[in-house]
Amino acid sequence: MLGAILAITTAAVATPVAGLLGHRRLKRSVHAKRLRITTPNGIDESGFVRIGGIDQWISIRGDDLRNPVILEIHGGPGASNLVFAPRTRVWERHFTIVRWDMRGAGKTFGRTGPGGQGEMSLQRLHHDALEVTEHVRARLAVEKVLLVANSFGSCLGLRLARSHPELYSAYVGTDQNINAGGRDHTAYHALADRLDKAGKRKELAALTTMGADKSAWDLRQWSHHNKLLITSDPLTFNTMKTVVIGSLWSSPLHTLRELRTYMQGQTFSERLAPESVTIDEWAEGTAFQIPFFVFQGEHDVFTPPELARRFFDDVTAPVKDFALIEDASHFAALRRPGHFLDLMLTKVRPVATSEAIGS
Repeated sequence: MLGAILAITTAAVATPVAGLLGHRRLKRSVHAKRLRITTPNGIDESGFVRIGGIDQWISIRGDDLRNPVILEIHGGPGASNLVFAPRTRVWERHFTIVRWDMRGAGKTFGRTGPGGQGEMSLQRLHHDALEVTEHVRARLAVEKVLLVANSFGSCLGLRLARSHPELYSAYVGTDQNINAGGRDHTAYHALADRLDKAGKRKELAALTTMGADKSAWDLRQWSHHNKLLITSDPLTFNTMKTVVIGSLWSSPLHTLRELRTYMQGQTFSERLAPESVTIDEWAEGTAFQIPFFVFQGEHDVFTPPELARRFFDDVTAPVKDFALIEDASHFAALRRPGHFLDLMLTKVRPVATSEAIGS
């Protein structure tokens, strides 16, 4: 997805290169100071761990090791959440955040490039996630971790939550991606409607030629579809520029070379997208043995809240809750990190903490 974003936002950056680099140095310095953890019981460690036969990057950060542990499952495919650390710094006062760059993503991709990523499949990512979970449980001496998944990663997150309730205290999906085995075309028809109302005849013709069956698209069509989604919705376009590209450009945790490999990893990982749309979440199961939460952007055009709500309504779980994040499209938790934290503290943490203690 970010490859498409970068292509359409480059034109918006008219600042000379020297000015851009100077601005980047300043922003990185400010963010680096914000990321410092100086509390006596805090943790800030990162590095490569052998997961699934290859070295994969794991970051663990938090102000107090007594806080609940969150394992993030990032989206994309191939879109590491590590670049958003400065935006979500406040989360680390209340949770220990584990961020993992999956195979094909971020620093894991940069370690050995495309030739060193091994098997790229949802099943392989599922096994990797379980190994990461076990690593975190052992490293932090916790019985259960809180599973927070966004966008593409929420497909993987749902499978983990269904199959391993003994490992997770609760499930939180944001930008929750609900696949219905190819039966639902909500986002496609909404996009077609926006293009029609905007008089974008050429774009609408291209979308119509592609058809609504995502499993039949090639990677070029996937990329073009994402561009249409972004440019057809002002809120999404603004979020991509200010939140996503802004975070990527000013990340103190990434060199310029790593930003290039970050984008290359996105392109490399697109091969996972066609497999993901063949999933039928209803067929895989709506019964969860752990607390279940969905916090969705009110105006999400990538993963429409209507479909997430429909699945949520069919879910059975010990506790469940659904909330819309206002003034947010995709990347809702990252556009409104304070709102998302409020939801985590008021709805999730009390349940997850009691669940972990009970185990």
